[in-house]
Amino acid sequence: MSSKPSPGARIAAALRRSPIYVDPSYASALPAADRRRLAARLKKMPVPTYIVLVPLVQGGTWNDDKQLATVVHSRLGRDGIFVTFHESTDELMGHEWGGDHAADDAAWAVNWDDSLDGASLAARLTRFTDLIASGTATQVYKQESAEIDRKYQAHLKSTAPKPEKGGGTGLAVPLAAGGAGVAVAAVAGVLLWRRRRMAAVRRESGDGLLLPRTVFATAGKASEDQLREQASREVIAFGELLDGSTAPGGERAGALMTRALDAYQAAAKTLDGAKGVPDLAGVLVLLDQGRDALASARALADGKPEAPPSPLCFFNPLHGDGPAEIDWRPLGSRRRLHVHSCRPCARAARARETPDMLMDRRDGRDVPYFEADPARSVWAETGYGQLRDDLIHRVLRGDLHKD
Repeated sequence: MSSKPSPGARIAAALRRSPIYVDPSYASALPAADRRRLAARLKKMPVPTYIVLVPLVQGGTWNDDKQLATVVHSRLGRDGIFVTFHESTDELMGHEWGGDHAADDAAWAVNWDDSLDGASLAARLTRFTDLIASGTATQVYKQESAEIDRKYQAHLKSTAPKPEKGGGTGLAVPLAAGGAGVAVAAVAGVLLWRRRRMAAVRRESGDGLLLPRTVFATAGKASEDQLREQASREVIAFGELLDGSTAPGGERAGALMTRALDAYQAAAKTLDGAKGVPDLAGVLVLLDQGRDALASARALADGKPEAPPSPLCFFNPLHGDGPAEIDWRPLGSRRRLHVHSCRPCARAARARETPDMLMDRRDGRDVPYFEADPARSVWAETGYGQLRDDLIHRVLRGDLHKD
C-alpha cells in the first residue's frame, strides 16, 4: 500500500506541470486567465521562476514563507526563484536558490510600490517578473525605501509642535475634525506601518547590525542549555560588532551608541547571572535593544533616519517579533496593558484564550513571568522593556536578582 504524498511533494508534482501553484482558497484572487498569462511570462524569465500561493498559518501545514519555499525547493529538486506570500498577509516574498537575481528585493519593491495599491494579484506578480527580467530589482527597491524614509521624515516635521508667536507651543497640524482628521491619521498610519515593515525587512535581509529573527525561531525550540549557548554566542557577536564600530558624531547618535554599549554590558551581566530561561530570554531582549540602538546610531552617522525598533512578543519574547498591538488585561487584574505580541498570542488574547506565555519558577511553582513579584523580577516589573523604558538601566544597577 503506497503512502500518501506529503503536501510539499504534491506541490512539487504540480510545479513540474505548471510553474504556478495556487491553493483553492486563493483561486478567485488569481483566475485561470491570469494564470495562463503569467505562465507564458514565466517561460521567458532569465531564471526558472515558480509561484506558490498557499495559506500560511502558525500551527498549520505551512507556518511561514521560508518553510514553504525551502520544502518545495527540496521536493522539486530544481533551483530557481520561488514566489510566495509573506506570513498571513498578501505581501509577496521572493526566495532564490542557485542564482542571484535579487528576488527578495523584487518582492519588496512590489510591496512598497504606491502605484500598485489596490492592484490585482496578477498585476503585482507581473511587476515582480518585470523587475527580475530587467535586472533592476535592487535599484528600484532602494529608491522606494528611500522615498518611504523621505515621506516619513517630512510627515514628522509637518506634525511636530511649533512655537506660537505668543511664546507658547502649538501643533503644526491642529487636531482636525471629520474626514480631514481621518485622512491625516490614515496617512500617518500607513507611513509608520511601512517604516516598521522596512525595519523588519532589514532584519530578514541580514544587514549585520539588527538581531536576525531566525535567532528566535531557534531559541523558542531550544532546551535551557542550548538557549544558554545561543545567548552566549549572540553576546560575543554583538561585542565584536561594537569593537568594530567607531563613535559617531552628533548628540543623538552618541546617545544611541552609549545605549548600545550599555545594552551589551547589561546582556553580558544577565548571562553571567542567568538562573533559568526567563533570564536567558532577557539576554536576547537586551541584545535586541542594543543592536537596534547601534543600527540607528550608524544610520544617523550616514545621514539616514533612525530605524524604528521592532518590539518582541510581550507574552514570550522567544516568539520573536510582536507586530500586533493589543490592549490586554491580565486575569484577576484591573490594569489594562497596551502591549506588542506575536500574531498567535494576539489571536488567543482577543479570543479570551490563554496565550503561550513564558513561565517563571517562583516559590516552587510555575507562573507566567509577568505574574512574578515585580520587586523580585526585573522582567515582570518592565515586561521585558514594554512596560517601562529603563530595562537596561535597571539591569545595570543590579535589579536582576533581588531575592
